[in-house]
Amino acid sequence: MSSRFERANAIRALAMDAVEKANSGHPGAPMGLADVAEVLWRDVLRYNPANPNWWNRDRFVLSNGHGSMLLYAVLHLTGYNVSMDDIKAFRQLGSITAGHPERGECPGVETTTGPLGQGFANAVGMALAESMLARQYNRDGFDVVDHRTWVIVGDGCLMEGISHEAASLAGTMELGKLVAIYDDNGISIDGDTAGWFTEDVPARFEAYGWRVIRNVDGHNAEAVIDACKSATVSGSSPTLICCRTTIGFGAPEKSGSAAAHGSPLGGDEVSAARRQLQWGHEPFEIPDHLYRDWDMRDTGNSFEETWNALFTGYQKEYPLLADELSRRMEGRLPDGWSIIFDELARANQDDAKALETRKASKMCLDAIGPELPELVGGSADLTGSNNTQWEGAGWLADGGRYLNYGVREFGMSAIANGIALHGGFIPFTGTFLVFMEYARNAVRLASLMRLRNIFVYTHDSIGLGEDGPTHQPVEQLSNLRMTPNLSVWRPCDTVETCVAWKQAFAKTDGPTALVLTRQKTSAQVRDDATVNAIGCGGYILHHESKSLDVILIATGSEVGIAVEAAGVLEGGGLGCRVVSMPSVDHFLEQSATYQAQVLPPEHRARVAIEAAHPGYWYRFVGFDGRVVGVDRFGVSAPGNVAMDSLGITAGAVVEAARETIS
Repeated sequence: MSSRFERANAIRALAMDAVEKANSGHPGAPMGLADVAEVLWRDVLRYNPANPNWWNRDRFVLSNGHGSMLLYAVLHLTGYNVSMDDIKAFRQLGSITAGHPERGECPGVETTTGPLGQGFANAVGMALAESMLARQYNRDGFDVVDHRTWVIVGDGCLMEGISHEAASLAGTMELGKLVAIYDDNGISIDGDTAGWFTEDVPARFEAYGWRVIRNVDGHNAEAVIDACKSATVSGSSPTLICCRTTIGFGAPEKSGSAAAHGSPLGGDEVSAARRQLQWGHEPFEIPDHLYRDWDMRDTGNSFEETWNALFTGYQKEYPLLADELSRRMEGRLPDGWSIIFDELARANQDDAKALETRKASKMCLDAIGPELPELVGGSADLTGSNNTQWEGAGWLADGGRYLNYGVREFGMSAIANGIALHGGFIPFTGTFLVFMEYARNAVRLASLMRLRNIFVYTHDSIGLGEDGPTHQPVEQLSNLRMTPNLSVWRPCDTVETCVAWKQAFAKTDGPTALVLTRQKTSAQVRDDATVNAIGCGGYILHHESKSLDVILIATGSEVGIAVEAAGVLEGGGLGCRVVSMPSVDHFLEQSATYQAQVLPPEHRARVAIEAAHPGYWYRFVGFDGRVVGVDRFGVSAPGNVAMDSLGITAGAVVEAARETIS
């Protein structure tokens, strides 16, 4: 049997060698955390390398994702499908061992990390999901949902503001199965953090309501084991284990300094580290006895088999609950769910009336919420404004499915990502569109990971009115639309809002942003065929004349303005088509034939209308077309006055249309 020190050195050696071969990477954190990782992955975590997606596995997150070789090394050593060739291909094109861990690329990676602090917030979401699922499905003698979430955080993670948001909420929510291990090495890229990070971290977390285990020697395996055992004692508070480590442990000249953080150690230093660590093996060579001692496949299979037996008994005792839990964890929606939105759309088309699309959104939630037990929502302290709480949802603290995240837009969005990553839930969150900026990077990571997460953004334009330019979004829609894998819907009325929500639930390969108005929107007239076309993202809403002189393209509240302008143009003898385009990305997914039917290439007289930055729309109108938009910050005035003062009017559309024709 190998010693713990020798097993930890296998991690250090792989980290040094992979970074050296790539001539790029971060060897310091893996070398400093190797002793902690050896304890976690051999003595603490419950997982199965043969089935990385086993539902009841412990979740592990490396929030300081730049130390990715720590994770790749333990995945390789414990028996995941991460080969030595994968280790050798660290940071290379097409490799599963990317510079930062990427979920979906490498087995065993629970979330994409690297932007510091977000992995920590994801872990809070995972622990919250476990807690909610356990409450919903566990029964006496059948704790079928019973696992912990472990996250390693570095100094950089805890400097980021998102760590404050997420840690504060985790303490309030009493997530007792969440354990964070603080890699307290006192070094970041710029050097010794004593010059810029001097707060009392343990005291800070105690103030959040966490249980804190202080002053753990991160290079003493027994001390780490004791701390981890203490953390797993049943309790209602999350736990922070403060491990003091030496960055680049084992490198004689560079350990304990920024020189070990983000660059290869260099050949001479690697050789010296091998001697100091008494590691007498060639690069990328792991002795057979170490592979045997590290191999966790049999243990992992035993963990899963024990749980499978429990779940089999649960299926016999509670068949309906078991079926529902299975469906949810597999990401399948219940049969007939989409009919709810179809019927709601038809009802509102038949009984059309002006309504704010944020209120139309609540109508959708009221209809679908009771039918989807996996739906969990929340808002960044704007519930009444976002209209995100459906009837009967109840507050999480009272056993319901609605969270008040407090004023924590970034933390909220990253926590919701964690809920989606865990499985069993479809999360949605709400805030004002302009405050998407606070959460921008979490939206980006949701898109990068292709998460089924729904972002509800209300107060979508200068039309929100008196709160003025600080609250009136201008550039945010373009930002969202240019984000890969993110679907964006800006519906013009209740019917389009129903379709937008339906499409958001149907999308399984990425997140959706629903962009909704504070002001009332006019209900549009459609036949059944036109209603069916909404799901294409862009469709012909209005075309009365046989001729076609100009095409008006609009979204959201500006569709009503386009229809009004069309009436004026048609009264002047011009053939006018109004295209409503609630979702550009869905429109661009349609066939070239369909796109050409809606926007005939030969018809270049086009005007786009949107109370947002005009730049995005030139891809549809060309340089010879016009865009009626807003290329400056807004004004503080009632919504209709703000729209008029900045030129978002039917008159401006008519003028622009005539310019394109002439």
